[in-house]
Amino acid sequence: MTHIRQYQPDRYTIIGNHLAQHRDLSLTAIGVGTHILSLPEGASVDIRTLAARFPEGRDRIAFALRELEAHGYVERVRERTAEGRVITRTYAHSAPGVTGSIQEDEEWEDAPSPVAAEPPRPQAPATPAVEEPSASASASGEHRTTARALLVSLRRTDDRLTLPERDVRRLAPSVTAWFENGASAAAVRRTLTAGLPPDLKNPAGLLAHRLRELLPPPLPAGPETPPDPDRGEGRRPRPAPFQTCDGCERAFRGREPGLCRDCRDCRDASEARDPAVAA
Repeated sequence: MTHIRQYQPDRYTIIGNHLAQHRDLSLTAIGVGTHILSLPEGASVDIRTLAARFPEGRDRIAFALRELEAHGYVERVRERTAEGRVITRTYAHSAPGVTGSIQEDEEWEDAPSPVAAEPPRPQAPATPAVEEPSASASASGEHRTTARALLVSLRRTDDRLTLPERDVRRLAPSVTAWFENGASAAAVRRTLTAGLPPDLKNPAGLLAHRLRELLPPPLPAGPETPPDPDRGEGRRPRPAPFQTCDGCERAFRGREPGLCRDCRDCRDASEARDPAVAA
């Protein structure tokens, strides 16, 4: 390949090779991410708008956005307006993971100069303390070992979840966080393998998304008390977590990501009117 480069004084966008040559993103996700980074501030990047702009369709664009979200290029945050309405705000990150280091550099630049102090007085040499491994460190090591074994064994449930070594290393800390919050290995496995899409193209991205978005809170401290039926405890099931609709970007409760009820009804009505849409 030979590049024919021309000077462009305006109308260009700087895209990092970490996105343009990403080894784990699909080509659709790279294209959608590049398009999003080229848009001006305040532009609409919901699935409906992108599907109207490109021929890929809502399903492929929705999956591409999930890939970008799993790798940190897109962040969708649910916020409550002053009127009490819940909306989803999208943040596009041109270089995920760089912001933290920049903030640290700025803190160092703004830090005051050290104040001169008198020379330290000589002290008697101290006997070095011997550190013994704590129970929490031992438990954390067991969690990491169990997390790695769980990720490697996912292919026994579905061979599409056969992960390379680099993805096992990358996802193991997220699984460890589940264990540290009190989740069992069976609960983690059920969360990662339930309801897999038929056209699973990026299993590592989907697993990373579920591990991040469905992470349970840590168990409360103190002894566990059984529910009291007289006070109405233990009767109502826990509500499903909030999900972001792939069609209208609204928040809804559901066990799995996808479409809200209104968008599902609209899709079903369209398929009923035109069978070609379903094909």
